[in-house]
Amino acid sequence: MPANLPPQYFEAEKNFRAAKSPTEKIAGLEEMLAIMPKHKGTDHLRAELRSRIAKLTQLAAKKSGGQRASMIIEREGAGQVAIVGLPNAGKSQLVASITNASPAVADYAFTTYAASPAMMEFENIKIQLIDTPPLVPQAIEWWLPPILKRADALLVMVDLSEAPLVQMAEIISQLENMRIGIGEAKSDPEVVLSRKKAIIIGNKLDKDGARQNYDQLQARYGAHLPMMAVSAAKNTGLEELRRRIYDMLAILRVYTKAPGEKPDFADPIILGTGDTMADAAESVHKDFRARLKYARVWGSGKHDGIMVKRDHVLEDGDVIELHM
Repeated sequence: MPANLPPQYFEAEKNFRAAKSPTEKIAGLEEMLAIMPKHKGTDHLRAELRSRIAKLTQLAAKKSGGQRASMIIEREGAGQVAIVGLPNAGKSQLVASITNASPAVADYAFTTYAASPAMMEFENIKIQLIDTPPLVPQAIEWWLPPILKRADALLVMVDLSEAPLVQMAEIISQLENMRIGIGEAKSDPEVVLSRKKAIIIGNKLDKDGARQNYDQLQARYGAHLPMMAVSAAKNTGLEELRRRIYDMLAILRVYTKAPGEKPDFADPIILGTGDTMADAAESVHKDFRARLKYARVWGSGKHDGIMVKRDHVLEDGDVIELHM
């Protein structure tokens, strides 16, 4: 399948070739990734660019004396979601409340200096959350934009106790400086190259005036972005937030079984909306896609054990039996 790369990609490639430092080269490669269309024809090129980014990231870390863990977060679990916000919005408190991690939590700003991953459990899967430094110019290191662009989605944290509309305007501005747009919020297409799924999280619902401030936030952004109000400190709304994060990622959980045996419901294959039986086979083993002859499927209102072809579109909760 041809890559069919747009003209903007080749312009970004020209900028990459003109870059001198590792950080400039990484920015160029990230821009190429953001522009590149996602389909089977670009899979090899996408993997090659990510490999080059990883090597340049290590080189930049050595030159800057920084730690590699602060600059590249390996994806784990069923999805990767980065949490962004201004100082003291409660990002670290949220991570501490819905994962087993113990990030530094304080009532003063700038307690997070590096990107820190943690795993959030949801039913029978885990989703990776990344706590990031505050979105203010003096705290935005060169490695933060690549982390946000690689993430599957963003949680945008806003402090409901203090001028949430001003905070959102600043957050959107800082993201656009990184050429990142969120949800369906309006932005200049010439500026934004990477558009991310996002949920606005209004935090500190337990504070005075928080409900009224949330209503203002919803009136301004509710038509363009999903949002909800929580109190990370009081554990208010966090179970619903887990579900909202899962739904945002559009994850399908598919279970495998061998002929005559029961499925393993503890270890699903993670797929995306619209994925097919052939995609599921490839997730089990890279060679299975080509070798797959047919499959049987249970669930989603189908007849149990019905035989389907490789282009059959799967649904969440399906049980499949692959035949090579």
